[in-house]
Amino acid sequence: MYQLQLFAEAVQGKKMVYLYRIQKDAATADGTILAFTTENGRSKSKDADSTATKDGSIRTPGTAEVEITATSILAKGDRMIDKLEDAMDHDDLIEVWEANLSEPADSGENKFKGMYFQGYLTEFEKTSSAEDYVECSLTFGINGSGKRGDVTVTVEQQEIADYVFADTKKTENAGGIGE
Repeated sequence: MYQLQLFAEAVQGKKMVYLYRIQKDAATADGTILAFTTENGRSKSKDADSTATKDGSIRTPGTAEVEITATSILAKGDRMIDKLEDAMDHDDLIEVWEANLSEPADSGENKFKGMYFQGYLTEFEKTSSAEDYVECSLTFGINGSGKRGDVTVTVEQQEIADYVFADTKKTENAGGIGE
């Protein structure tokens, strides 16, 4: 008998967020979401060697390789892109968190199911056409395959990723990003 998951809810792309930090800054900086992210991706691939035998070939799996990609519109005053580019130039290790904002964790407030990775920025591209905004494309080569766990995403970081409910009372900072 088939067990079908009826009325399953799909995860919207804007609910999957990535946070970044240069590992050497771990004592002084939190993970940061890139403003105006248009796309993220994570891919995992594994080569396999084939050995011919009298009974047919057998496959030996290799080591998994993980890449994380990010594309964002450059926000005025955003220093994280500069920090990431400098980290690439200096071969600095970068921490990356993947958090699914549609799956709150049981471990506490502002905690979400996710994964943690360490790796290096392997590709950096900044594109500026006459009609469009400046776009930054990043590719991270990840060490290992990452670890599952609960990721803290602050309310402020959630606001960058998506609009959250705002009350009618005045707030201390009514300005937007880049002001």
